[in-house]
Amino acid sequence: MKIAIVHEWLDTFAGSERVLEQMLEVFKQADLFAVVDFVPPQERGFLGGRTPKTTFIQRLPWARKYFRNYLPLMPLAVEQIDLRGYDLVISSNHAVAKGVITGPHQLHVSYVHSPMRYAWDLQHQYLAESGLDRGLKSAIARTMLHYLRSWDQRSANGVDRFVANSQFIARRIRKVYRRDAHVIHPPVDIDRFALRHDKEDFYLSASRLVPYKRVPLVVEAFAGMPDKRLLVVGDGPDLARIRKSLPPNVTLLGYQPIERLVDTMQRARALVFAAEEDFGIAPVEVQACGTPVIAFGRGGSLETVVAHGPMRTGLLFMEQTAESIRDAVHRFEAEADSFSASACRAHAERFSVPAFRDSLASFVNDEWRRFHAPLSVVEGPSKVVHHHPR
Repeated sequence: MKIAIVHEWLDTFAGSERVLEQMLEVFKQADLFAVVDFVPPQERGFLGGRTPKTTFIQRLPWARKYFRNYLPLMPLAVEQIDLRGYDLVISSNHAVAKGVITGPHQLHVSYVHSPMRYAWDLQHQYLAESGLDRGLKSAIARTMLHYLRSWDQRSANGVDRFVANSQFIARRIRKVYRRDAHVIHPPVDIDRFALRHDKEDFYLSASRLVPYKRVPLVVEAFAGMPDKRLLVVGDGPDLARIRKSLPPNVTLLGYQPIERLVDTMQRARALVFAAEEDFGIAPVEVQACGTPVIAFGRGGSLETVVAHGPMRTGLLFMEQTAESIRDAVHRFEAEADSFSASACRAHAERFSVPAFRDSLASFVNDEWRRFHAPLSVVEGPSKVVHHHPR
């Protein structure tokens, strides 16, 4: 059996690459394809020694630094990937990977981190944040996104089975492609985050400092609560903005190595998380440390935070405003006895690496049998997908 895994672009080891890493562990015999591969030598361990086969965009001028500018060419690029010799194709998709062309005897499973946010429901936000909401450049960008939407919707017809990384993304897939998706939450390496029961008297914000994370809003909320401490961990475009209006009860730590980040997560009273995420790994990581979460009640947080019942791991606020965050912090302190470090850790275990591997292997085996059942060529699971033990 020949298996191909198609990823979008490889330039760093971030969220979607962590999913890819575990896919490559489950399907050890798979060949890897990508639009481009510019991962630095010191970060290539997650590829398991593979050299991905890339597209013509790899060889275009200035692609190493500006490959994202070639987005309008990427649909054409992935359609040129020759997968004729493969039985099973798994695409790891947040932009164009699912657009590879497969035949009627090939099973194509697409793990979707998200449909193209900037082309669909977040188009207007993306244009505004990029300064492309008016003028000639805006018209060109809108035309390009219109083209991408049409291609994105059409190419969904080539996918036999969708997998979403959360119920939130499954709803987005249903809205955009009119298709159902099976949910397999992404793997979180919770073993790196040891449980700690005793907490200190400070709150934590830990994320990239980019606009949609809404970290300046969290800082603004704590400016109105001078008796409460907030530590901000992260780096990014919003760093200068936060530094300009930093209240005395907020400490900006910037980027922190993983050892220090874990230590801070373990000691924090709670994580304050104001983003609307597709899934959101940070809330799971901090719960693995036994630390509760105060989160915006939309997106992936509805799945990663248990806000009700005897095993609560946090609470939710329903508006992205400083006032709503302050109200949530006050409620959290009033209900502090209802949150336990053990409950947080137990919930985080649901999103572990072994849980992801088992779920993905089982799902693909089932879909392979279902795909070939009419042809009466069903094989046992161990002969179809070689799921290597942990």
